[in-house]
Amino acid sequence: MLTGRCLCGDVTYTITAPPQEAGFCHCGQCRRQSGHVWASAIVAPSDLAIDGRASWYISSDHGERGFCPRCGSFLFWRARDGSMIGFSLGSLDAPTGIVPDHHIYAADKGDYYDIHDGLPQYAQDPP
Repeated sequence: MLTGRCLCGDVTYTITAPPQEAGFCHCGQCRRQSGHVWASAIVAPSDLAIDGRASWYISSDHGERGFCPRCGSFLFWRARDGSMIGFSLGSLDAPTGIVPDHHIYAADKGDYYDIHDGLPQYAQDPP
């Protein structure tokens, strides 16, 4: 079981199953909202319990972004079809045991950095 929270502690969450995947997203929306690269892992919505009141912003036809309305911490991304929810690795309580294994939307990364960690890079979503 993993636990996490926003900066102020008003929104906390619990993950009850191992994440399906973990990685880095370089899309323009994640970079704008997080300030750089968004590191996240994905679980089924039934495996994540949110305590407190997260606010949700519909950011595209495919996804919504969840954040704390008090401190603004970007905590979640969920598919609008309800199939998955991602949570911010940076908001987890340590230790996590999670090791990211890929980069998505690498074609959209900022021009101010390079990716040199040897992990697979997908121009958009992975196949």
